[in-house]
Amino acid sequence: MDCSVSTALPKPKAISVNGVVISREAIAQEVQNHPADKPIHAWQAAARALVVRELLLQEAARLGIETEALCDPDGRRETAEEAAMRALVEREVKTPEPDEAACRRFYEQNIQRFRLGDLYEAAHILIAAPRDNQAARVAAREQAETILAAVKENPAVFADMASNHSACSTSAAEGGRLGQISRGQTVAEFEAALERMQPGEMAIAETRYGFHVVRLDRRAEGQTLPFELAKERIAGYLATSVEHRALAQYISILAGQAEITGISLAATDTPLVQ
Repeated sequence: MDCSVSTALPKPKAISVNGVVISREAIAQEVQNHPADKPIHAWQAAARALVVRELLLQEAARLGIETEALCDPDGRRETAEEAAMRALVEREVKTPEPDEAACRRFYEQNIQRFRLGDLYEAAHILIAAPRDNQAARVAAREQAETILAAVKENPAVFADMASNHSACSTSAAEGGRLGQISRGQTVAEFEAALERMQPGEMAIAETRYGFHVVRLDRRAEGQTLPFELAKERIAGYLATSVEHRALAQYISILAGQAEITGISLAATDTPLVQ
């Protein structure tokens, strides 16, 4: 090995915006506002936030923007820097309000978002079997088919069958009854089985847990929220989305005109060493 050649990593550049250095102490303070799965990700998010802040403050100063600080409903007053950034964005980032046609297009293209889910009243008997044990799955299906035949012949024995055979201890104590359930409360495979069934029907549903003998007692069809009731919420969502995109574009323009060292504003880049 040639010891005359240094193997030390280069020292990371200081983070700066047009020559204004953002100190590691400032970043360390900002980290608390950026929770992340790893400390380095929180550090990078904090650094980027401070870079964006500096970009906005420098642009506000360049344009000579002055404004009075505002108070929020709780009486908290903006700092002078916060007021300057707000005034800059209000002046430079213009976004149109979504009209009714745009709101209606979004409603029609995302109609499932506005559908209130179906409600089911059902009961089941679970014959458990691990997904990766083929022999156990075959045996569980055979047992479920035997139970299904028995409860179809005499529906009155369903509760006893659930108490004696179901691996779902909670519902077994209630004769297999699950009460009222809606989308998201059970696994997808079980939901799909309920959607295929008619009230009064009994069938077998296969899930990751095993085989269920299912009885559907009632179904209350979900309804779609009318456009008039959804319009205000849609307008708020679209306005916020447009504002975020417009602000991101404006910051990108400022960043392209600035000299930024030590970090990239692209979230996928990780050049910063903690």
